[in-house]
Amino acid sequence: MIESITKERLANFSDGVFAVIITIMVLQLKLPSHPTFDALLQEWPTALSYVVSYLLIVIMWINHHFLWSFAKHSSPKLILWNFLHMLSASVVPFATAWVADTRMAAVPVFVYAAVIILVNLSYHGFAYEVVPRERVGETNTETRRRALARSALTLGLFATAMFLSLKFPLAAFALVTCVLITYARPEVPLSREQR
Repeated sequence: MIESITKERLANFSDGVFAVIITIMVLQLKLPSHPTFDALLQEWPTALSYVVSYLLIVIMWINHHFLWSFAKHSSPKLILWNFLHMLSASVVPFATAWVADTRMAAVPVFVYAAVIILVNLSYHGFAYEVVPRERVGETNTETRRRALARSALTLGLFATAMFLSLKFPLAAFALVTCVLITYARPEVPLSREQR
């Protein structure tokens, strides 16, 4: 049964999940209380959390497709990691809405950063399962090493943002946003000697 699930079907399922997540986030956007610019400006936490979360989902989708390009076929472990990654991604709208509704309060920003840590951990597990481990050459080994280093660094920074949020939620949210941008390009840059 599991063997009949192709990598294309899994990738298409994942695309559908990402589309639903974005739709849920859009549906959670609130209208301003009055038809004025001042009322619109009062909704800045909602707009900011939505934009950052949209960026997160787009980056997740791009990186997810990048990883699927390495997959030769589906396996039970790959299916499990894909579903764990989709599960962690599906919690993003909840965390986004909570951050927006509480106007970036400490605990919701803490939870938001924790959700991104779960997204990152599940992505790392998915990457570990899908990227070939056999030694194809020094480039593959170096790429794996750099990907692992980037993952460890970003996990540390997200954890820092999580605990920073308890005292400085806006600074923590800014840190989360900056760290997300490091994933905007899915390829891990090669060293000069390998170019």
